Amino acid sequence: MHISVEKITEVVLSLPSDARALLADRLVESLDPIHDDVIREAWSVEAKSRLQEITSGQVNTIPGDVALQQVRHSLKK
Repeated sequence: MHISVEKITEVVLSLPSDARALLADRLVESLDPIHDDVIREAWSVEAKSRLQEITSGQVNTIPGDVALQQVRHSLKK
């Protein structure tokens, strides 16, 4: 069965944003799987570093809705 790229695009764009984000992530991963391990390791190191900063009190967190509100406000400027 052959489905055109245009038809796939039409269907995908009708999906909820979280489903589109998941699909986009999977498509990007499929482009260059050779570097997946390197990227995962780099993100693992970054996540551990950020967690350490939070648990040590070096940085403060804010709720996600507040962060999004601040981003939206800064984009309106």
